[in-house]
Amino acid sequence: MGFPKPLLKLNGDTFVARAAAAMLEVADRLVIVIGAHADRVRAAVPTHPRIVVVENPQWRFGQLSSLKAGLTAISPDCEAAIVHLIDHPTVMGSSFRALAEEYGRLGKPILIARYRGRRGHPVIFSRTLFPELAAAPEEQGARVVVNADPSRVAYLDLDDPGIVLDLDTPEDLERAGLPGPPSST
Repeated sequence: MGFPKPLLKLNGDTFVARAAAAMLEVADRLVIVIGAHADRVRAAVPTHPRIVVVENPQWRFGQLSSLKAGLTAISPDCEAAIVHLIDHPTVMGSSFRALAEEYGRLGKPILIARYRGRRGHPVIFSRTLFPELAAAPEEQGARVVVNADPSRVAYLDLDDPGIVLDLDTPEDLERAGLPGPPSST
């Protein structure tokens, strides 16, 4: 992207502030993992008593390294974790709520949000899978855990295009009709 994704703005709010607000609609505790540009991103994380910030010094190893860092900060009484990526900033709070409610009804250890048949984010992982996620190879990501046993995966179709709107590049922002990153990092 050439700019810290959490600091990109959408309708005046940073991606990190938007994601935090949406997730706090359902999460008892929100663990935000920061890596690259940690000081700048930490300063942009909303101040809220239910938000915990964890720094991932291994962020260069990819998304799974951040997930592993975040799992270390989950409270012991938490039965599952909603995993969400900062480059999906338009997911609605109602989608997080619907996913959490469906997870409670289904009893499957993995629940993945889908939009028009395409899977995306967020994803819920049961605590029973935390050791498997922690042991997964970084180069394969959490997908290796998801694909290990299809019988433990469920999907929830939601009317929220943000589930599949992955904003990784300035071109992705442009295609989505969003402003590009500022020119300075």
